[in-house]
Amino acid sequence: MAADVKELMARVGKIRILTNRLIDDQLSGDYHSTFKGQGVEFDEVRPYEPGDDVRTIDWNVTAKTGLPYIKRFSEERELTVLFMVDVSGSQSYGSIRRSKMELAAEVTALLALTAIRNQDKIGLVLFSDHIVKYIPPRKGRDSVMRLVREVLAAEDDAEGGTDLSGAMKFLSGVQKRKAVVFLVSDFMVPDAVGEEAVDAYAKMLRAAARRHDLVCVDVSDPAEKELPDVGLVELEDPETGELVLVDTSSAAVRKAFAAEATEEGDALVKFFRKNGIDTLSIATDRAYINDIRALFKRRARK
Repeated sequence: MAADVKELMARVGKIRILTNRLIDDQLSGDYHSTFKGQGVEFDEVRPYEPGDDVRTIDWNVTAKTGLPYIKRFSEERELTVLFMVDVSGSQSYGSIRRSKMELAAEVTALLALTAIRNQDKIGLVLFSDHIVKYIPPRKGRDSVMRLVREVLAAEDDAEGGTDLSGAMKFLSGVQKRKAVVFLVSDFMVPDAVGEEAVDAYAKMLRAAARRHDLVCVDVSDPAEKELPDVGLVELEDPETGELVLVDTSSAAVRKAFAAEATEEGDALVKFFRKNGIDTLSIATDRAYINDIRALFKRRARK
């Protein structure tokens, strides 16, 4: 057990070093301008100076002192940023150097550290076919590393399907005020759930997007989109446990697999676009920092 904890802490430390290197003033500034505060709040009154907007004059203070004073306001900056991370069975998969769960932990760390630098609060929801853990939003760098520890620790117990509808319902119950929500998932809903369940989660996602600033982070692995030519392979669905024998030496099989993966990916992108949901697509075989910067730039242009 002690060895497991030691290994976990080493992985957390590695992610801390990696993400700290990636965060710079530009990224932090882009985040600040991309995710706005909830409005403005009163800051102070000060003497009027030539050029000040006369509409900001505080007439009560001006009347008492006999000199013109103005009200100053500042952005009500503090945001609540909630990371909802899918820890279902399929998230533990990885054909390259890291699993989708490890990638999710890295991106969560990077975004969380950026949020903390901007004095925002961060929280975490881990979910599969049920809510695994909830950490209420709070400030501080220690909160970031706790989030990373929890995501990585969940990889060892990753199992079951993905109940996105249940996760969104939980969100509506615990987060009443508007928040920035990063939904990190591979969005693989088992076929066994049926169209009715898929419609339900789509409805809940739309509702969450209306209430919160929702960003869906789509995590993928290249082997999920294209089968290698390695002969007969027994594939296991990590969420249902179903085993299927596949002849990957067949060009027709590989083509059909790739076509279905492309169709599912296109349908997901179309759904997000139709409902005005921002997306961040990341994969285990490539660097993600440029994808994050591109997301910030897209939002800044809106």
